[in-house]
Amino acid sequence: MSVHRRLGIAAGAALLTLSVAGCSGLGRTAVGPITYETPNEVVVSVTSPSVKGCHRLAPAGATRVENGSLVDIVMYPAPGCRGDGIYVATMTSDSIAPGTRPWRSYSLVH
Repeated sequence: MSVHRRLGIAAGAALLTLSVAGCSGLGRTAVGPITYETPNEVVVSVTSPSVKGCHRLAPAGATRVENGSLVDIVMYPAPGCRGDGIYVATMTSDSIAPGTRPWRSYSLVH
């Protein structure tokens, strides 16, 4: 293999790495579904939500969640991701304890 060809391959690999690293923060999503159940047993599924910010749940809140995404989430008892959060790892699920308020919002750990 010629020196010029090796240099071209190395330069191409470096540019590809830089372009991927430069765009990695743009529009990042959780890649996969986050599914929750309301107190009225309505199932809601959100596919690939943004990793940025706080996400509101249905007005009734959620009593159970399945995190089928590739990103861990934190469930909160109040809108605006306030209160004591419950950590739900990727590919796991959780339910509220009997007698507690439903979750009202969630954020993604990134």
